[in-house]
Amino acid sequence: MKVENPTSRDIADLAGVSQATVSRALRNSPLVRQETREHIQQIARELNYFVNRNAARLRTHQSNTLALLLFDETGGNDAQINPFFLSMIGYITRSAASMGYDVLVSLQQLTDDWHVEYQASHRADGLILLGYGDYVSYREKLDALAAANTRFIIYGPIVKDQPGHSLGCDNETGGRAATEHLINLGRKRIVILGDTSKRHPEFASRYFGYARALQQAGLELDQDLKIHADNTEEHSVEAMQQLLRSGRSFDAVFAVTDVLAIGAMHALADAGLHVPVDVSVVGFDDLPRAAFVTPALTTVQQNIREAGEGLVKAIAGLIEGKPVESIQMAPKLIIRDSCGAKK
Repeated sequence: MKVENPTSRDIADLAGVSQATVSRALRNSPLVRQETREHIQQIARELNYFVNRNAARLRTHQSNTLALLLFDETGGNDAQINPFFLSMIGYITRSAASMGYDVLVSLQQLTDDWHVEYQASHRADGLILLGYGDYVSYREKLDALAAANTRFIIYGPIVKDQPGHSLGCDNETGGRAATEHLINLGRKRIVILGDTSKRHPEFASRYFGYARALQQAGLELDQDLKIHADNTEEHSVEAMQQLLRSGRSFDAVFAVTDVLAIGAMHALADAGLHVPVDVSVVGFDDLPRAAFVTPALTTVQQNIREAGEGLVKAIAGLIEGKPVESIQMAPKLIIRDSCGAKK
């Protein structure tokens, strides 16, 4: 029998079940027996039937969409996005698809009123937030989201009294592991490179780990070796050039991101210094390119697959009304050539 433009009612009649059963089966509901689901799906394929998702959204008041918001940390002056977050997007979208969610990706600036959109307009059931630029300004946005009862999860720091839920790395442990590795190689004058102010609490935590490792080893915490740099290769090169011109002695660099570490290695090479013979370098993040620069970069790995899947699981839990906790993932030191020691 041929059915033109079949409806779920038509499929229900052919399958000998209720229309509600058809709807549950096509959503892969665990309430429907496997053989019933397969029977209904086979009939749906033969009739070329597709679920009208727009109608379903109107009925349930859900979009089955997650908004993935990446923050433009350049103020609109540069098209580049933090490469760490770019490497995570694939895992987020794949995990979301496996759970039946579409993903709407948007680049936002902190000056935008993005916090009043998305969930309130039913464009998305929940928000995943990547990046934040200046955390002091970002915190105001989080407060606004919480006040609007928005479901959201942040990849980033776990800060006291912060609204919402976070998933991130144990940055202090990672910073300590990186510094201890350099100390164990005999390095004693270790530069910390990056913006470690309260405006970047993740980087600040990496600095606390660095400071703790030095203190435990009985080494001086020299403020002259705390070098500020915004998170770009260009700023890293400039900061290292200024350090080299100052004449201050150092034998290692712990950069709070791989981007900064790679910039530092460029500056050292341009100055005629050899990594790792003259200066050992460690980064943080384990970007895909870290293994392919010369020399290959020793770094602290944040597991992007675990992060991407964890973010989707957490926001889906919030959408479903399940209890969700903030989580810190364990970092892992990846030893390569830039320190002069291999595994």
